[in-house]
Amino acid sequence: MNSLLIFSLLVALMLTGMPISISLGLTVLSFLFFMTHVPVESVALKLFTGIEKFEIMAIPFFILAGNFLTHGGVARRMIKFATSMVGHWHGGLGLGGVVACALFAAVSGSSPATVVAIGSILMPAMVKAGFPKRFGAGVITTSGALGILIPPSIVMVMYSVSTNTSVGALFMAGVIPGLVMATMLGMTTWYRAWKNAYPRQPRASWGERWTAFRESAWGVFLIVVVMGGIYSGIFTPTEAAAMSAVYAFFVAVFVYRDMGLKDVPRVLLSSANMSAMLLYIITNAVLFSFLMTHENIPQEMANWMIGTGVGVIGFLLIANVLLLIAGNFMEPSSIVLILAPILFPIAVKLGIDPVHFGILMVVNMEVGMCHPPVGLNLYVSSGITKMGITELTVAVWPWLLTMLIFLVIVTYWPPLSLWLPRTLGMIH
Repeated sequence: MNSLLIFSLLVALMLTGMPISISLGLTVLSFLFFMTHVPVESVALKLFTGIEKFEIMAIPFFILAGNFLTHGGVARRMIKFATSMVGHWHGGLGLGGVVACALFAAVSGSSPATVVAIGSILMPAMVKAGFPKRFGAGVITTSGALGILIPPSIVMVMYSVSTNTSVGALFMAGVIPGLVMATMLGMTTWYRAWKNAYPRQPRASWGERWTAFRESAWGVFLIVVVMGGIYSGIFTPTEAAAMSAVYAFFVAVFVYRDMGLKDVPRVLLSSANMSAMLLYIITNAVLFSFLMTHENIPQEMANWMIGTGVGVIGFLLIANVLLLIAGNFMEPSSIVLILAPILFPIAVKLGIDPVHFGILMVVNMEVGMCHPPVGLNLYVSSGITKMGITELTVAVWPWLLTMLIFLVIVTYWPPLSLWLPRTLGMIH
């Protein structure tokens, strides 16, 4: 009864158009105030202890690193390198876009940042080369979603915070699925370009490729700094985030010199804005999961689900449908913070690996970012391409279909995400 009340209240508040973070907070406060004897002081205490986790500090740093790289010409050099490698195939610039998105994803940790950085440079180039606008928009919107699957990923940090799963293991688990998904999106791009005879770039010589690589190497090296540092145990994921912010600042200002010191305060401010927004959502989501635990809702749901005899296959199907529906209305951070504490205990009881479940959630978030009504990537793309959301939705569907096929593979074939962290001895 209580759980029904809590969720009805939350949905009602969200339908009024109120920001998710505030509706979460209000739901918790009104329920505690009117329905329980929990002292309100404990709420204030919970707010503080909720974000007192060391892992959360990684979020502002990854955002900052991504912003430095977006403004600092790194994306442009990555695109040049990617197109020099695959530009001579069918749909060369589109394929270059997929590769560039995968590379940029590995340094930024955020999907919208990847769409902005790669899309704003590549879209005009593709239109100029004679590609239909829809094709370019479809490629960029969906490949940008790799931003949260290829580590480092802000969404993975959120999942780790809400379920106490190791961030390092999650990062390593995202590597192979990220590469597989990038390959599948690339194949879709190639097939459509080949079928419609879209233009190809002249083949680059090895000398040109080497020059392009050398120019983009400073950006690409950040991947080595983050992943190498975490895996070799030199630093924790949070320290890796801080390192990547410092490194990105150094590269943008002193190596590439695409950014003057006078631009730094602007980047710091926009990163602070975004971090504050995410941290505000986190604090309210922590309160919400405190309320859930206080009312024993996750445990009851777990017992009920296992009681109905739903096996692993059935539960994973339900979890996917739930997450895809949530993806229609909310953005990834909120979904992870609200649904992970509810679905996670059930997954563990059924013997599903926490890391595998985390990757499954992230892939669901990616699909959600590419379809209306709330797909963040669609809105970002719409800003870049000046196309309407409806037209973009039509443009995106072949790649979206590919992502759904990939979701099924990731869901029912755990070794895809677990093989690497197991081999590296991060999980048993």
